[in-house]
Amino acid sequence: MSGRELSRRFYEAAVRPLLGDFPHAAALLGEGSEVLGFDDGVSPDHDYGPRCQIFTDGPAPDLGGLPGTFDGFPVRFAYHGEEPRHRVEVIAPGEYFRARLGFDPANGVTLADWLLTPTQRLATFTEGAVHADPHGLLTGRRAALAWYPDDVWRYAIACSWLRISQEESFISRAGERGDALGGSVIAARLAGELMRLAFLVERRWAPYPKWFGSGFARLPIAAKLEPHLTAALTGAGWREREAGVCAAGSVLAAATNALELAEAVDPEPRPFFGRAGTVIGGERLTVPLLAAITDPELNALIDRFARPGRVGRLPGTIDQAVDSVEILAHAEACRAAAPLLGVPPQWTV
Repeated sequence: MSGRELSRRFYEAAVRPLLGDFPHAAALLGEGSEVLGFDDGVSPDHDYGPRCQIFTDGPAPDLGGLPGTFDGFPVRFAYHGEEPRHRVEVIAPGEYFRARLGFDPANGVTLADWLLTPTQRLATFTEGAVHADPHGLLTGRRAALAWYPDDVWRYAIACSWLRISQEESFISRAGERGDALGGSVIAARLAGELMRLAFLVERRWAPYPKWFGSGFARLPIAAKLEPHLTAALTGAGWREREAGVCAAGSVLAAATNALELAEAVDPEPRPFFGRAGTVIGGERLTVPLLAAITDPELNALIDRFARPGRVGRLPGTIDQAVDSVEILAHAEACRAAAPLLGVPPQWTV
């Protein structure tokens, strides 16, 4: 049985009867492959068992009547090297979200909150299973985190295209110099960025790296992109790898146009100046997307990185600028990265 199903059954059969009329919500959110539905037969070998969160704004209920085992699993088990104990977490919803995101979405989600919250965290809070929420303790908060406001969405897509434009010409340059390994690494980096862009186009939060490819495979656009991305990673030479990147980029450029977030751009690849290489020219999509942004706070942030006559050195969202697990997995570290993203300190107070 899946971890989601185990959690639901555990709540309904073992936890819910102990709560009586106690006002609460119940869910399986946060860390763990099972939260996103990616667990399999290997997953129960560590940090796995019947668990759930009980959200309440009242005093903690008495859970002393929990059984010793449930569906063949011990109810009290070790987690992250801790001593064995039951994994029914009782917590106020505001406290839970502030500890893991740095803010409570019930109070609104600011521009700084969007920019400093990794998509992998947003995925676990919006896609996890809710077993019960009769008082709406979770529903409004999850709705607030469902997706970026349109201008933040424009900015994230614009920065993704900018990242692509900064390296897409390097495949041919490395190839011409006989650097097959370096060119392959560049193609792989671009393939990863194109996959992340696909999540943005499809309005889905990208999960953390272990399940990044599995989550990508569930996107409607993945079927069109997969052959091209495979060619980018496995092509026999730099021309084949570059062709795969360009073909995938063309699909995503057309998909970006279809969102109607900005003026459409020709999605076809083109020569890079007079050289042998071919590129999409990702910056061509960045420019109209930035021009379509009307949010004054976001425009003020963009202006901080402006360069005369060129798109600025835009860092994007936290997981476009940083890939360290030690930062992305910890809300306080993400919030501390505010200056890197151009976010003034007063926006995070």
